[in-house]
Amino acid sequence: MSISKRFHVAVVGATGAVGLELIRVLQHRNFPVSQLTLLASPRSSGKVLRFHKEEVIVRALEASSFTRVDFAWFCADNKISKRYVPIAAEEGAVVIDNSSAFRMDPTVPLVIPEINGEEAQHHKGIIASPNCTTTITLIGLYPLHQAFDVKRIFASSYQAVSGSGTQGISELNQQVHALLACHQNVERKIYPHQIAFNVLPHVENFLDSGYTQEEVKMQNEGRRILHLPKFRASVTCVRVPVYRAHSIAVFAEFEKPVSLEMAVEALRRAPGLRLVDDVAGNYYPTPLGVEGKEECEIGRLRLDSAMENGLAYWICGDQLLKGAALNAVQIAELLIQS
Repeated sequence: MSISKRFHVAVVGATGAVGLELIRVLQHRNFPVSQLTLLASPRSSGKVLRFHKEEVIVRALEASSFTRVDFAWFCADNKISKRYVPIAAEEGAVVIDNSSAFRMDPTVPLVIPEINGEEAQHHKGIIASPNCTTTITLIGLYPLHQAFDVKRIFASSYQAVSGSGTQGISELNQQVHALLACHQNVERKIYPHQIAFNVLPHVENFLDSGYTQEEVKMQNEGRRILHLPKFRASVTCVRVPVYRAHSIAVFAEFEKPVSLEMAVEALRRAPGLRLVDDVAGNYYPTPLGVEGKEECEIGRLRLDSAMENGLAYWICGDQLLKGAALNAVQIAELLIQS
């Protein structure tokens, strides 16, 4: 990126999984940083992180932390965002929030740059980055929607433990090591059941409808991003013993007749997406295969056998990258490039 101006940027939740990834993305993409402020909880205050060749001390998050900050990325939970995002915006920072605190606020743009990036320009100080599973799913769905007009989807997600932050990663690590050492009892702090060598059909809290909070985000956020108020999504979200990449099996129904040839052409042209689809050669996306990659990978494309005008696909994306940190940085890049 070649930008003459440089910016004072802040990262809230800098020592968490997404915060650490966001710092790496800023460095890797040479975001024009003049000053980096790293913010976290008081227990992380004083830690030292490296940015390029410099050491940056993590500070405790306070209301006064955003003076003269140009961009502030929030990589913390909803409570932190609800309290401090308005303060940062009031101080003049452009806030890009990775939590769900403002995603359904009609005054806050909800942005995936490859889909509705132009909406970021109309912010009022706050821009929301979507849920990681929604982002990865829609990166594959949007080019198909452009070709055939999506009506509804059925989907099952296979979500990495990185979605639970560093604690989820640690819990999987500890359980794997304990089980391989033939220990009978494993420690459970984050998940209600053992996650190692297991799958849990339970991501976030259950609602009265029987769906979880994570499952309803696909429909709610998808309607905003695609500008389709009647878009329907029935989703089952599953936590799996994978470290940092999500996978989603999607069955989509469209208004127009579909063809594989047109679908392949649309997917090949789509930004942020790579078609990986040669089943004869066992060539299809896997979560291990997309770790550390900025693009999502899509494959197993086929005509759906149960729906008229239906397509099925399998998509994988790095949850910490495109699912969170990268998407948030790309939003800021759109703003400074324009």
